[in-house]
Amino acid sequence: MKNLILTTAALALTAGLAFADTIRMGTEGAYPPYNFLNDAGEVDGFERELGDELCARAELTCEWVTNEWDSIIPNLVSGNYDTIIAGMSITAERDEVIDFTQNYTQPDPSAYLAMSMDVDVAGGVIAAQTGTIQASHIASSGATLVEFATPEETVAAVRNGEADAVLADKSFLKPIADEDASLMLIEQEELLGGGVGMGLRESDGELKAKFDAAITSMKEDGSLNALIAKWEVGVQF
Repeated sequence: MKNLILTTAALALTAGLAFADTIRMGTEGAYPPYNFLNDAGEVDGFERELGDELCARAELTCEWVTNEWDSIIPNLVSGNYDTIIAGMSITAERDEVIDFTQNYTQPDPSAYLAMSMDVDVAGGVIAAQTGTIQASHIASSGATLVEFATPEETVAAVRNGEADAVLADKSFLKPIADEDASLMLIEQEELLGGGVGMGLRESDGELKAKFDAAITSMKEDGSLNALIAKWEVGVQF
């Protein structure tokens, strides 16, 4: 559950969505298991499966659009797509610029990935993806923050010795630690953010209501918990 911190000032919002024939679902496509591009170059992962089901329940025709993380909110506001479904945590700062559905995952612990269990996360050099709440957390601590544009680069910084550890969502880091014996998750974790939701323009209240109703129905019938368990993206509801 990646956590983008807005660095731009308040953005002017345009008129609300007069429902388009096709709803464009914006994602990053680079943050497994939430979203990634498969071998066929198509959006895949937990949020692809979830988003397709939400669109079906809301009786909407949807298509998928990928966008780089650092401009994902401005390009929603400017109309390049109609939703953000990209592992984005709900925060008060973002809510000043865009609107959110209810959360579709619980807050996911942020974990430290390192090459030693005794790494000094309080005073060492810690990597994080630019514009995330993990980066903000490190910057406000006594550690030295090094930022990178992509999550893969943060892990590479640990491997090549540029950083002592990387702080990111545990669900992203755990498969990496499982596959690489030289990397490990240390015991200390940070609970950041308020769960992941879909981002929408503040003017698109009708679309938000449709997706909220669809998320509620998936929570009530257990299908959302089944997806959370399948993709291992945190604690079930």
